[in-house]
Amino acid sequence: MRRRSEALPAILLLLPFTAAFLLFFVVPTLQTFYLSLTESSLTRTSAFVGLANYATLVQDPSYWSSLGNTFYFALLTVVPLTVLGLVMALLVDHFSRAGAWLQGAFFLPYVLPISVMTLIAEWTMNPSAGLVKHLLGFSRAWFADLHWAMPTVAIFTVWWTVGFNMLMFLAGLRNIPRELYEAAALDGARGFATFRHITWPALKPVTVTALVLQLIASLKVFGQTYLLTTGGPFNTTRVTLHYMYETAFTQSDAGYAAAVAMAFMAVVVALSLVQAWLVKAFKVGAK
Repeated sequence: MRRRSEALPAILLLLPFTAAFLLFFVVPTLQTFYLSLTESSLTRTSAFVGLANYATLVQDPSYWSSLGNTFYFALLTVVPLTVLGLVMALLVDHFSRAGAWLQGAFFLPYVLPISVMTLIAEWTMNPSAGLVKHLLGFSRAWFADLHWAMPTVAIFTVWWTVGFNMLMFLAGLRNIPRELYEAAALDGARGFATFRHITWPALKPVTVTALVLQLIASLKVFGQTYLLTTGGPFNTTRVTLHYMYETAFTQSDAGYAAAVAMAFMAVVVALSLVQAWLVKAFKVGAK
């Protein structure tokens, strides 16, 4: 009886989350998986076709191209976002007097809605009257350029979202006991030596978490490329979620779009498992 009475509050506390998880994640996922096994449009569910959509997906060059574009975007953003977030956090932590101002300046872009960010990007990179044209002295249609469209989107994504990583690293820095730095100073450690032997080992778990979370977020990119380039030029910036959107709402092929969604979810789940393993490994190594 005592164990039951102790378990009851825990069950009641977990019940809302469990209900929301089942209602908004498990049930839609199962429905999407069933839809991917059918030949359906947006308005009707047609015949059951089994794994036919997945067989088509494996041989679909447009899908693989969009997946390649997604990974290219992740390659351009994940490491810069992590490194810049760490550098910004170190600056905020080092300059204590101006720390609050620096923290606000670094984090401000993150609170902007995506529509405002894209307007700033379009104004900055405008080939006829943009800020970059005035600074560099030459014009280029950056978002329509075959080679520069994706890197340009990546640059503005880094500027827009780096504040989140900065806060993660800043929290990690402020959890490091100050006594360690005082002891290192007494032993004559300065500058990079302090960072190498104290700061960096303590921040390893935060770094792994930031890297993998940012990778997952970058793989789910859609809004930036859709608003800034609409997938062009020549589909060089059409990412997986954009391809799924076009398949469902332009071609009205909901069954195949559901197959794209399930395959992409498998990629995200696999990376989440890698994240859990890496975080556990670094936490053990940091002890």
